[in-house]
Amino acid sequence: MIFGIGTDICDVRRIRTSLERHGERFAAKVLAPGELATWKVRSSRWPERGVRYVATRFSAKEAFSKAVGLGMRMPMTWRSCEIAKLPSGAPVVVLHGALKEWFEARGLQAQISLSDETDYAVSFCVVESIPRSLATAPAMAQDAVGEPGPSQPAAT
Repeated sequence: MIFGIGTDICDVRRIRTSLERHGERFAAKVLAPGELATWKVRSSRWPERGVRYVATRFSAKEAFSKAVGLGMRMPMTWRSCEIAKLPSGAPVVVLHGALKEWFEARGLQAQISLSDETDYAVSFCVVESIPRSLATAPAMAQDAVGEPGPSQPAAT
């Protein structure tokens, strides 16, 4: 059952301006530690790719915060929500700390999609409630309904 949906569009130029003005301090405010490491590598190779990376993560976290109905208030924080990749390259929401506990206590799961172009990054998030019968045995129950079992995010 759908718990909530969220969408966000982010002006990449606004993110570029923030990075120019505040540098790594801005990136460190928005990105989780794993994302920050990826941003540094991408920025050193191709600065524009680093800007778009921050913009897509910013947009995805905004969409997620809307889908869970919290906005940017506790337990939702920029750094407690990480957008990683599965081995297939598909984006996945990885939660940390109090936000992870809050999310799991409600039996929720999230699906996220993100894209970017020169001037804009856009994200769409669907958060679903997992029926209690599926939440107690996720791997077996998900396989039974034809959905993939749990996956670990790939290194980004």
